[in-house]
Amino acid sequence: MKLAHFAFCSLLALPVPALIAATTSHHATTPETPVTGSPSERLAKLSTQFLHESLQLSPVSASGAGYHAYTEPTTGKLVHLDGDLDEMGTEDVAEQLKFFRHWRDRFHTQVPYKSLNAQDRADWILIDDGIASSLLELEKIQSYKHNPTVWVELIGNGLFLNISQEYAPKDQRMADAVSRIAQIARFVGQARQQLVDSDPIYIKVAVEENAGNLGMIDDIGKELPPTGPVRQRYDRFSPAAKKALNDFTQWLQNDLANRPTNGRTWRYGKQWYDEKFRLTMEANVTPEQLLSDAESEMKSVRAEMLEIATPLHREMLPDHSDHADLAGIDRENKIIGEVLDRIGQEHPQRYQLMDYIKGDLQSITDFIREKKIVGLSSRDNLKVIATPDFMRGVYSVAGFHAPPPLDPNTEAQYWVTPIDPKTSEEKAESKLREYNNFTLHWLTIHEALPGHYIQFEHANSVEPPIRRLLRAFYSNGCYVEGWAEYIAGVMMDEGYLDSDPRYRLIMKKIRLRVLANTILDIRMHTLNMTDDEAMELMTKQAFQTEAEAQGKLQRAKLSATQLPTYYVGIRGWNDLRAKYRKAKGSAFTNLEFHNRALDLGAVPLPLVGEILLGIPSNLAVSQSTVPTAPMRKKKAHRAQ
Repeated sequence: MKLAHFAFCSLLALPVPALIAATTSHHATTPETPVTGSPSERLAKLSTQFLHESLQLSPVSASGAGYHAYTEPTTGKLVHLDGDLDEMGTEDVAEQLKFFRHWRDRFHTQVPYKSLNAQDRADWILIDDGIASSLLELEKIQSYKHNPTVWVELIGNGLFLNISQEYAPKDQRMADAVSRIAQIARFVGQARQQLVDSDPIYIKVAVEENAGNLGMIDDIGKELPPTGPVRQRYDRFSPAAKKALNDFTQWLQNDLANRPTNGRTWRYGKQWYDEKFRLTMEANVTPEQLLSDAESEMKSVRAEMLEIATPLHREMLPDHSDHADLAGIDRENKIIGEVLDRIGQEHPQRYQLMDYIKGDLQSITDFIREKKIVGLSSRDNLKVIATPDFMRGVYSVAGFHAPPPLDPNTEAQYWVTPIDPKTSEEKAESKLREYNNFTLHWLTIHEALPGHYIQFEHANSVEPPIRRLLRAFYSNGCYVEGWAEYIAGVMMDEGYLDSDPRYRLIMKKIRLRVLANTILDIRMHTLNMTDDEAMELMTKQAFQTEAEAQGKLQRAKLSATQLPTYYVGIRGWNDLRAKYRKAKGSAFTNLEFHNRALDLGAVPLPLVGEILLGIPSNLAVSQSTVPTAPMRKKKAHRAQ
């Protein structure tokens, strides 16, 4: 997920790019053998082979999943993946298309969906929709031909994973990073070969992100010893890598930016959007239904905010009138806006942000235990750290970086981005007002406890490991993002912060953000919403600052169908809890429900109901198959 993050789940928590690039340099497909056994046993065998081969196709994705090496089936050679950068040449992409068509046919014919139990159906759906998403990308959307951020981010993710994940001693990880640096010039050459045109927004972001990649290469150099073979290799290859990246930036600005796009823009249009929406949400809702519900709910949430804000306005601003001279939305905006502005004045100092958030963690943990909200992690591996320098352009406030599913005992990181000392007092104050004392409580609840950290700790305990990997690799975004929003609401309803009305008002504002996200995404990609209309929605209807709204506007153009996952998810979690409460009656507890639901991993929410309660999910399942494409053997490994 490509996110311009404030309080949203880290794109590196589930590091699976929309396009899983093929690596022709060393991958050889395992010879196909018929699978035997029960439907469940056949699915497990096929899933294991498919997931391992998928990760072998993309060393960067493999690093993110904690899959570091495999034995090449024909030679018996142990292949290490963390030092390789993906191959994305024309032949590689064609090979990838055959790979996904071939595997979709195998799953449909050898383990039909209707032959499986509820747990296995969840796995089957995740795989089938994941394959369908890859085919949609390869056959129709083809971002690798039109969106240079795909290329820039794959380089950045690969180097960042070498730096951030402690999968091996530091000297080995730095050697792997240098090995990837040595392949950047080749990779950039493939990008220039594949890209045919691009919307200006993609070029703008790719140029900005590419500067971060250059900085990362320098950061890696600073971590190396002054002498030795790794330093020698870095000194040999880093100049060529940096030149390739600098040349790429110039090429993007001076060549690709001037090519005609034949009417293609960042807008997906209804056909592509609807197809991707179904595969992303994995829920029984259409974009039209969701848009109508979001626009209706925005009115009701604003009414609730006015009800909360009116007495606060009298209490906090006794010298102000009740603005009876205004009517309708103007009066709502005035009263609510003035109260939000006053609440925003309560914030830590610019150099106290980290300490304030650490203090929040303890009070939140105590509340979770007292109210028996959800089971906490026995690993106790969460660490609050300053966001790495090279990630601060993306994570401008905070983020969460989960351990990989195949290495769950490593450190989980809650990143907090310090305010740059060079930031003016005016801009620092604006940021701190937006992320005031009350918003920071929500931020930590969402990103850490009992939000994403607790969620991933449960998911990283799923057994067997292949199911854990599958449900992380193809995780349902509505389950993931919906949980963090839903559980923040549960905490509020349980009386967190003594049910302070100021906190409730902030939580309602955050709900408006969720609704605006949905409206923005659907209208911009399918109904030609303009930038001005989008800014009006966010600043006038949802009380967002100009800077926050500008960031979200860009994000909507870059991440079609991701923004509605929060709204679909929070509705799905609330609906699931209501059904579970009804089924359990007086025996219902938050603790038992949350633990059971989280212990499944990130499966589509309708299937959680099917697994826990036997409620038919009625999810749409494609029953079509495609002709099996013959799989060619990959080329032998090319040594650098």
